Amino acid sequence: MNRQQLTPIFTKLKEHIKTQPVPFHIPGHKNGTGMDEEFREFIGSNILNMDLINIEPLDDLHHPSGVIDDAQKLAAEAFGADYTFFSVQGTSGAIMTMILSVCAPGDKILVPRNVHKSIMNAIIFSGAVPIFMYPALDEEFGISHGITPLTAQHALDRHPDAKALLVINPTYFGFSSDLGAIVETAHQYDVPVLVDEAHGVHIHFHENLPPSAMEAGADMAATSVHKLGGSMTQSSVLNVQGARTSIAHVQAVFSMLTTTSTSYPLLASLDTARRQLALKGHVLIENTLELAEQTRASINSIKGLYCAGAEMLEQNTVTAMDPTKLLISVQQLGINGYEAEKWLRKHYHIEVELSDLYNILCIISFGDTEKETSLLVEAMKDLARQHYTPEAYTAPAVLKLPSIPTLSIAPRDAFYAGKETIALSESAGRIIAEFIMIYPPGIPVLLPGEIITEENLTYIQANAAAGLPVQGPEDPSLQTIRVIQEQKPIQ
Repeated sequence: MNRQQLTPIFTKLKEHIKTQPVPFHIPGHKNGTGMDEEFREFIGSNILNMDLINIEPLDDLHHPSGVIDDAQKLAAEAFGADYTFFSVQGTSGAIMTMILSVCAPGDKILVPRNVHKSIMNAIIFSGAVPIFMYPALDEEFGISHGITPLTAQHALDRHPDAKALLVINPTYFGFSSDLGAIVETAHQYDVPVLVDEAHGVHIHFHENLPPSAMEAGADMAATSVHKLGGSMTQSSVLNVQGARTSIAHVQAVFSMLTTTSTSYPLLASLDTARRQLALKGHVLIENTLELAEQTRASINSIKGLYCAGAEMLEQNTVTAMDPTKLLISVQQLGINGYEAEKWLRKHYHIEVELSDLYNILCIISFGDTEKETSLLVEAMKDLARQHYTPEAYTAPAVLKLPSIPTLSIAPRDAFYAGKETIALSESAGRIIAEFIMIYPPGIPVLLPGEIITEENLTYIQANAAAGLPVQGPEDPSLQTIRVIQEQKPIQ
């Protein structure tokens, strides 16, 4: 029998429920009988019976030695890892575990400038010092791609003492750089590679998708199974391989960051999602790729719309892409992505994954059929009919990025330091205590601990004048900014 047919956690849960145990333990709803009646009837009894705690038959996520350990080892086989940890706190929890496993206070970590906030949170918690690398930019779509191998090489040449190099692969929009080359370069310096693989759980299971982190030889990868792998929201995995990381140490850090009230419905969904990916993933993804390409072709036949495709591989910064991500530019319609999102919601009850100033992003998964994609195409035709005129197109207002500011103090020190509010126009030379991001391209202009420059202020003001959203500051009007309080002499 193929071991991947097994589901240790899910099977044991069903067996335990069949014995009809009398619970004198938490959760206090006692299989739903102590719960609000309307809610209980709506969600059903099976999941409430499964909502248990780490009693002996069900193992313990913090010290796995039974069914959880078995399930994690099966996942490691499926993902090509040495060991896999199940996360019930999403990929954010897995990302924080990765970083805290390799970085101590004062350690350097090489990270792309367009990182997810969970990465900056982990850097604040660890006390590590980020060394930022600019990702490649796509001015047509106004988005950022990954870092290139050359960028990674330059960063490692300048900071060979870095404790880790972090890569986003694939990006939110489904594009990948040459991860294998980046890993090979980093390992020449004996620097472990950590991968934010939040949007790539499925890529390991089909040869026509970008190489996965484990296939590329990365040391750790935080992977969202719930996003595109069929498990429930908030369930993810952390894959580990190689001798540069200690599985025992990762387990210790993971346990520090994980709730002791483990969700067994989430664990069971990870267990069964892994089974589906391992046994049926290739066929399911094959059908999904075909459906996505049909949808892409249909959208590209609509005047005024452009859905990115294989032509993106002609850029030297993109070596592979995930076609299940439909990045649709609406620039030629004379509206922005936010307006397109609201229109689709109002007129067709369609919810998109993301919208920005130029685009909407739609995801096709193996939960979709031609029924759903046909509705999307019909809606996009209607949207274009109502908005497209030949003169509607305006070129993207992407401005040249400023230099990365000097990091004066570690982000953790900036987070805990005393703060004060001053006029943004008078903040040059001060140390910022909050984030400022322009979207697109979604790259932070300023992060806590960095010194504000006149170049930063000019860039922020120019983007705001061009209509680009400025996110992060407590003051949405951009009149004031939070900075580190200066120590003034006592008189």
